[in-house]
Amino acid sequence: MVIRRKRRTFHRRKVCRFCVDNELRIDYKDSKTLRYFVTERGKIVPRRISGNCAKHQRELTLAIKRARQIALMPFTTVQTI
Repeated sequence: MVIRRKRRTFHRRKVCRFCVDNELRIDYKDSKTLRYFVTERGKIVPRRISGNCAKHQRELTLAIKRARQIALMPFTTVQTI
């Protein structure tokens, strides 16, 4: 009789970079900072992947949507075949 034990993987909890560093601000005009939270395809990165808290993820989503409306950021990327 063989007993197999499952190994538990330890995942480090991601911390919100906006909570840790009070100097960082979420601003729709700062597209350089917002690019970290958007995929290559133009999708907003979810909170479980980015590590943001719920409050800052909501602010970030709003800022990305505003930047898209005034053409500071693209909605999608153009793919060439």
